[in-house]
Amino acid sequence: MSPVMRTRRDGTTRLARHRAVQPFAVVWLTLVWLALWGEVTPLLLVGGVLVAVLVCVVFPLPPIDLVSGVRPLLLLGVLARFLVDVVRASVQVAGVVLRRRPVRNAVVAVDLESSSDFVLTLVAAMLSLIPGSVVVEARRSTHTLYLHVLDVEDAEAAEAFRRDALALEQRVLRALPPRPVEEDAT
Repeated sequence: MSPVMRTRRDGTTRLARHRAVQPFAVVWLTLVWLALWGEVTPLLLVGGVLVAVLVCVVFPLPPIDLVSGVRPLLLLGVLARFLVDVVRASVQVAGVVLRRRPVRNAVVAVDLESSSDFVLTLVAAMLSLIPGSVVVEARRSTHTLYLHVLDVEDAEAAEAFRRDALALEQRVLRALPPRPVEEDAT
């Protein structure tokens, strides 16, 4: 998701201002604070809220629209397929190691179809957790992932990996559909 721009009445554009203190972030940071202390007391709770608000004010982040809905059965399908991919890739990596032959690697660019930062991050994390591939660069501006892939014989193998990565993105998008983009009323 690119930075949110607002159009002024005179036609110029500027970056939209974001709320610095976001309730979800305050709750999450407070829970982390309590977990670090290992106990819950009224003083630690108040201190955690104050520290969380201070962190949100000093380090403001733009709000991230995670998902508008979750489709539980499809999400279970994404997780099941992910586990199958991890096991299959583990066996393939073990085979590459045991064969003891020269290995040809490649950096494969995957242009994601979604413009969501959440989907970009989720797909990148899942691809990095599958043995044999690691994200070396993620370009937010173009929603492109560059992955180092183990044992790529030729251009067709690189294209097969790209198709698999795009299929993963589509499964994620079906399980966690993004909110429809609203037009900015000017």
